Amino acid sequence: MSKKKRGSADKRGPEPDNKSGASPEEKTAADYYDLKLDAVERLVDASDAPQVSDEEIRKYTKRGKFRIPPTVKILFIKFWFSGAVCYFFLWGLGIYIQGLDLMAALAIGLGVVTDLMANKLLRHFEPEERAYDKWMMVTARQFWSIFVNVLYAGVVLFCVIQAYYVLNIGVDPDVGYSEAQFMVGVEPILFGLLYLAFDMLFIAIKNTLINIFRDAAAKADRTKK
Repeated sequence: MSKKKRGSADKRGPEPDNKSGASPEEKTAADYYDLKLDAVERLVDASDAPQVSDEEIRKYTKRGKFRIPPTVKILFIKFWFSGAVCYFFLWGLGIYIQGLDLMAALAIGLGVVTDLMANKLLRHFEPEERAYDKWMMVTARQFWSIFVNVLYAGVVLFCVIQAYYVLNIGVDPDVGYSEAQFMVGVEPILFGLLYLAFDMLFIAIKNTLINIFRDAAAKADRTKK
């Protein structure tokens, strides 16, 4: 009889702790996790942690070895989208429409893609809001910005066409204007580079004028005070 009682007692396992009602194993596990949580809380609440620069962090991470500068990313995005529009619109629609109709379709495609795709992608990569406004001609985020981008794309496209004319005249100065426009074939890479060049030129002019007016306004405010 005593053996049966002793065996049943062994099957019940260790007696629970009188204070908490938990077994020694459960209590040990609880204490372990409590210690870990306390360590995490101390780490989060640490106010005297040293400030580490991003350059110092890149020394010990793989991403710092192959990091692409933001300027290169921005220029590539703008170049790629303009070249893609040349490929799909100029080459794709060139067999169906010609002349001014083709140029109008190309300008609309460039403006729409710039507003709905290129600029939105640049805003997605912004380290902070409006940090990349200096890389865009139209920085407004309204429904009408697409129409302004289409008009602006038409102006840049006109400059690109004239650049092709100048390049062809340089190849053969004896050709006329109408022939010179078609000697150097229009392809996405050169078109994208020329479009990017004129786009960045106009954006640089815009930023310069904004800085001039901003400095003049700040100087006027200081004079009044």
